[in-house]
Amino acid sequence: MASVEELLLQASSTGLMLGALLLLLVLYVLFSASSFKEEANEPPGPKPLPVLGNLLQLDLHRLHESLCELAKQYGSVYKVYLGGNKVVVLAGYKTVKEALVNNAEEFGDREITQAFKNIAQEHGIVLSNGENWKEMRRFALTNLRDFGMGKKGSEEKIIEEIQYIKEVFENFGGKPFDTAQPMNYAISNVISSIVFGNRFEYSDPEFKEMVNRANENLRLNGTAPMRVSIYNLIPWIGPFLKSKRTIDRNLTDHKNDLKRIFNDLKESLQSDNIRGFVDSFLLRKQSDEKSGQKNSRFSEENLFATVTNLFVAGTDTTSTSLRWAFMFMAKYPHIQDCVQQEIDKVIGDRQPVVDDRKNLPYTDAVIHETQRLASIAPLSLPHVTSCDVHFNGYFIKKGTTVYPLLASVLWDENEWETPHRFNPAHFLDKHGRFVKKDAFMPFSAGRRMCLGEGLARMELFLFFTSLLQHFRLTPPPGVTEDQLDLTPVVGITLNPAPHKLCAIKRA
Repeated sequence: MASVEELLLQASSTGLMLGALLLLLVLYVLFSASSFKEEANEPPGPKPLPVLGNLLQLDLHRLHESLCELAKQYGSVYKVYLGGNKVVVLAGYKTVKEALVNNAEEFGDREITQAFKNIAQEHGIVLSNGENWKEMRRFALTNLRDFGMGKKGSEEKIIEEIQYIKEVFENFGGKPFDTAQPMNYAISNVISSIVFGNRFEYSDPEFKEMVNRANENLRLNGTAPMRVSIYNLIPWIGPFLKSKRTIDRNLTDHKNDLKRIFNDLKESLQSDNIRGFVDSFLLRKQSDEKSGQKNSRFSEENLFATVTNLFVAGTDTTSTSLRWAFMFMAKYPHIQDCVQQEIDKVIGDRQPVVDDRKNLPYTDAVIHETQRLASIAPLSLPHVTSCDVHFNGYFIKKGTTVYPLLASVLWDENEWETPHRFNPAHFLDKHGRFVKKDAFMPFSAGRRMCLGEGLARMELFLFFTSLLQHFRLTPPPGVTEDQLDLTPVVGITLNPAPHKLCAIKRA
């Protein structure tokens, strides 16, 4: 089994080695050249090779960068073949907005690959379509708002969690440490308090395992595009892939952990004391069962999938964005100086609150610029056309995979003065006032826009200002600012490379 995994790893990193070539020859027999049949008036793109498509022309470890480069040659709407799968790429702010916002129905479905089916079986919100997606998303939005997501109730939960993470930072005594796990645990606890009705201790082994497994699966699903592409074409090779076996084991353990939590919540469930999202879901499920409602979507499968969506999406993106912000502050101390001077002047020693945002334009601009430049979800998740579409002069067939290239929006040279440089002035006018930018799309747009945007924005502001209020972030001793490497580690999200920082308590 390991030898097959090694061959696939080599295929994805150094070009196609002998083992992968043999496998692809088998694929060629199974999948004829008709995979590349052209429709009339399709978007342009590089010529594909049989079976391989355009895989040899792409850096699969920096796929978003390769796709941005191809857009310069083929335009803002073009196609590539990832193996036998045709993908239409949408690049640049105007094109992505036109598709996701102005043609939301046509471009609003999620592509459910074999890898995605294994994760959620088309349940939940993120990896489902049709009526199931509509009902789960509607229920989640309504109930999460009831629990204060993005409002005062969330603010109180976030501020409570900030006290714990400040203590963790302080306990390192100014010595270098990796911010990844502490921030993952802190952000996970915010969504846990909303979903489950309680937070966890950072030392709780079950909680730590849940967070760590989720992060590992995100990394494994995003760091081996060749393996994922081949697996989606021929699922029977799954048992031979070490990464696939690890993902499956993590999913099984994750379900078992959630089952224990759900059972505990069921035993103490009270209709007049709803503690969190799970309670609301369980009560709705009971109501449907009592009324004999057929085809209810409030099932165990949808509960598991929806909670997993909220837990994973509510942790990784916000935690990763904060870690990028800390890295930028350590690398650009003059910007950190300006942030801390503004915080000291406006807030002083008291706890920052959301209402302070309007009086902290520079700090707000730094947070926005972090999200823009880091572009942690550069490809979004793949969409699929729900019908035949005539778009920007091209024909795109129903069922075609679509990549809204969010990196090309956040780095669009027509929208940003210095698209590849950290520059808070992108969000400030000449008077130093904060200005919104339409091309700021880190949460995507349209029907599939992140439903937790309000909570994420609140978390980013409160955690960032509170921690910068109390700590000075610096590189470890012996490491200069210039030596801090901003090259991301690519997974489903773009993470900072493993590093350590010092959090020096401010006087």
